Amino acid sequence: MYSRTQMNKSKIKQAAGFTLIELVIVVVILGFLAVTAIPKFLDLTEQAKQANIEGMAGGFATGVSLARAQWEAEARPTANSVNRIVYDGAELFLTTPVSGSTIRPGYPTGSNAASATANATGESMTTDRCIEVWQGILAQPPTISATIADLNDSTQNIDYFVIVNSNLCGYFLRETLDQNASGDYTAPADATVGNNFFYNNADSSVVVNVKKN
Repeated sequence: MYSRTQMNKSKIKQAAGFTLIELVIVVVILGFLAVTAIPKFLDLTEQAKQANIEGMAGGFATGVSLARAQWEAEARPTANSVNRIVYDGAELFLTTPVSGSTIRPGYPTGSNAASATANATGESMTTDRCIEVWQGILAQPPTISATIADLNDSTQNIDYFVIVNSNLCGYFLRETLDQNASGDYTAPADATVGNNFFYNNADSSVVVNVKKN
């Protein structure tokens, strides 16, 4: 039978914490996990951003092709001499090039009748028209803006930023844009910034650009 002193010593031994060696081993293991796991996590994050832009570009290109196919199937309908279709319940205007133009007919240029008439050829795209195309051909389009202040306003929840460069619509994933010293996103000037894709209504091409780290 244990004496009271022996029982107290046993309890003290059972209640003892980690030894120094055990703590060192735990620290080493955590350090090893940090060295190996964090880079992989960061890599997965970059892969997710790349998959995001590639998925959106693919969906966008499909929408452009479907709009053109519908226009052809309906015998190339027009309104006020401008190529157009009712796509998924909404009117969508298409390129209507003049004789000698290098732009091919039947690709989305916007959904506003006034801007479509003024830009029937598709040679003068604006950010507003690019947004109209975005919202017109995508079933559930992510939020988008052409105003950089909207991206830095947390209440706006904007996912994409749009610019026009050489008459091409450029769509940028917000999370991949450059930030200034204050942490605010800065407006990109061309395809070299962030993850993006550019739509050319002259030939329906959609080109993806992924940021290299």
